Amino acid sequence: MRLRLTLEYDGTGFRGWAAQPGLRTVEGVLREALERVFSSSSELAVAGRTDTGVHALANVASVEVEGGPPAERAREALNAELSDDVAVVEAGEAAPDFHARHSARARSYRYRVYCRPARSAFETRRSWWYPHALDEERLGESADLLLGKHDFRAFTPTETQHKVLVRTVESAAWHRRGDALEFEITANSFLRHMVRTLVGTMLERTPEQLAELLEGGARSEAGTTAPPWGLYLISVRY
Repeated sequence: MRLRLTLEYDGTGFRGWAAQPGLRTVEGVLREALERVFSSSSELAVAGRTDTGVHALANVASVEVEGGPPAERAREALNAELSDDVAVVEAGEAAPDFHARHSARARSYRYRVYCRPARSAFETRRSWWYPHALDEERLGESADLLLGKHDFRAFTPTETQHKVLVRTVESAAWHRRGDALEFEITANSFLRHMVRTLVGTMLERTPEQLAELLEGGARSEAGTTAPPWGLYLISVRY
């Protein structure tokens, strides 16, 4: 049986998604839970391979399993084995050819910038504390520039495994929510550090400078890569 799992996790205690020897990762703890619930599991894949400290509200995994509970009981069975900082929020049987990564058509991320003058004890690992004045109108103009197809090589590390650096952005906008400014973006796929570097650049550069970078500028010309703890994978569309 092929399962589709929707995962929610606090990335603070994880060294990202991908399993690494001797390190606690989301993939690692999920594999351990799968081993305890099913007699065998294979072909585990995920829509978003999140970095260290990055959170997820609805990351999606696919996995082939045998010898365990039926699909309708998989969520409860896995959650009973998982630690408190990761949860299966939905589980169901998927089509035999469903692949969490390759079947995805778009992914959406949110980045939280906490703008209060004083830091928050509750927001420390949930957002980027930025106690400086921000021009929200200018940020909105910058977000509008991201729409459509662009070369995002300026927003990913210079040494990259990606061969194609062009991505298509469906939506991008800043939202004021209390003391937080939240940037939300949906695209067909993302480069490594792309959202975090876009956020840092929009805070530090003008819309005019951002427009030039979207023509294939160098990483050295873009802004700071925002810290990982403000980033959330919020949805995946199939």
